[in-house]
Amino acid sequence: MTTPLQGPTPATGGRRALVLAIMALVFTLMLPAAGLALSLFAIVIAIRDLRLLNRERRGIGMATGAVVLSSLAFVLGIVTTGFQLYFSDELTAYNECRKGAGTVAAQQDCSEQLMRAFERKMGVAWPAGVPAPA
Repeated sequence: MTTPLQGPTPATGGRRALVLAIMALVFTLMLPAAGLALSLFAIVIAIRDLRLLNRERRGIGMATGAVVLSSLAFVLGIVTTGFQLYFSDELTAYNECRKGAGTVAAQQDCSEQLMRAFERKMGVAWPAGVPAPA
């Protein structure tokens, strides 16, 4: 039986995983599918760093924070991607309408159309306190 190779403890102490987790969160807000992929990568790196740091009896704060942040980015990415997929027809129609809207009134009409399309798809009236997309 052979013993597994022991990798050196990361000198960064989880900083690399934390930076990846923050990048995943930012990417999730801009490009949800890319953020989703990056958050999976960040989770793997963070868990790897967490195991190594725990084995060496070193501080695991940054690696733990990275696991939490990358998990949050993953969940947010799933929700955002699901939203975009579910409302893809409505969002495409809104983007096409906005391209052709040359006036402020036409842009407001596009927003009204989007709100009505959401109401039809969801079966619930648009909340009174929530502004229309601009």
